[in-house]
Amino acid sequence: MTSEHSDSVSGARFAAFAHPAFINYWLARFAATLAAQIVAVAVAWQVYDITRDPLDLGIIGLVQFLPLLLLVLVTGAVADRYGRRLVMRASIALEAICIAAILWFAVIEIATPLPIFVALAGLAVGRAFFGPASQSLVVNLVPRADFANAVAWNSSSWQVASICGPVAGGLLYGLGATTAYATALVLMLAAFALASRIPKPKIRDAVRKVTFSSLFDGLRFIRGEKVVLGAISLDLFAVLLGGAVALLPVYARDILHLGPWGLGLLRAAPGIGAITMAAFLAASPISDHAGRILLVFVALFGALTVVFGLSTITWLSIVALALVGAADMVSVYIRETLLQLWTPDEVRGRVNAVNMVFLGASNELGEFRAGFMAAWIGVVPAVVFGGVGAIAVAGIWAVAFPKLRDARYLHRAG
Repeated sequence: MTSEHSDSVSGARFAAFAHPAFINYWLARFAATLAAQIVAVAVAWQVYDITRDPLDLGIIGLVQFLPLLLLVLVTGAVADRYGRRLVMRASIALEAICIAAILWFAVIEIATPLPIFVALAGLAVGRAFFGPASQSLVVNLVPRADFANAVAWNSSSWQVASICGPVAGGLLYGLGATTAYATALVLMLAAFALASRIPKPKIRDAVRKVTFSSLFDGLRFIRGEKVVLGAISLDLFAVLLGGAVALLPVYARDILHLGPWGLGLLRAAPGIGAITMAAFLAASPISDHAGRILLVFVALFGALTVVFGLSTITWLSIVALALVGAADMVSVYIRETLLQLWTPDEVRGRVNAVNMVFLGASNELGEFRAGFMAAWIGVVPAVVFGGVGAIAVAGIWAVAFPKLRDARYLHRAG
């Protein structure tokens, strides 16, 4: 940890916001995520409008996952070798360019989703570099004593955007696809300006020269740290199986009979539950039995996914999704705190790059899994199967990773 953060206000609910650097970081991340959420809702509805094929909704996830996988060894090394603020700004700029391209496709009213898939792949390249750099930077912006608080509020940045973005995306798409994409572009440009205001940490640990062998340091660290490996792999397989976000356009249009605004509401519901849980965790952080709490809430995530999958009532579907988001927030909080506090700064970028692949596999590849299974066995069976699978994963991991199950504290012992 850098020495300029020796003064801590740990214990206060808003401790992280006492540090101006974190404020700029939080706002930049919020604006970028809000833009991405608006694009996600608009693109899903537009593609489903064009093809009416749930498999294409899965392809949206696949084209966003592949860059994360293919670039994993590069993105983490770049975050560790070069200025993380610089990488953040460059990533945001690339994402803005891709959103501008999608906006142009909406203006000319293309009749095929293929150009949209290409632009989404470019957007994913930007995210592949943005994730490790931004996640590795936050630990340098606050003192260690305030880091758990920063994790809760950092996660809330994504969750607040996950509430506002889908609702805004649905409403804006109702006014026109160009309106939604233009708004997202403005937000991404604002994120670039805010990221430019993040001050450089005064002291940073010396960075070793990047070699071919050092590219694998992140993988080696995670493989050797069984608690961290268990936590991120648990999230990987639970969300890979249990994620239902890709199929929400089908639920909104064909099962619950809602319009674009309804899709926005469904997409926002998990964020509402998550931000409520994040606020609770910021005030009352997990202080003991972290491993058991993680496993219980992953199983709960799966059970609530089953409830959503079977529901044909709008209010019940929204409540189930909100509770899914709250359960997932507990997993996010524990996993991210473990990952950042247990990882040495000199390899944090590479470890976060590997984590981004795990997250991408769970989210984007999970969307492909959902779309493929929906095309094969039907939408409702695909969601229910995924929820049951998430419950099974929690049980298997409780046995396979005893160190994770018995982990009591988020800070490394000693």
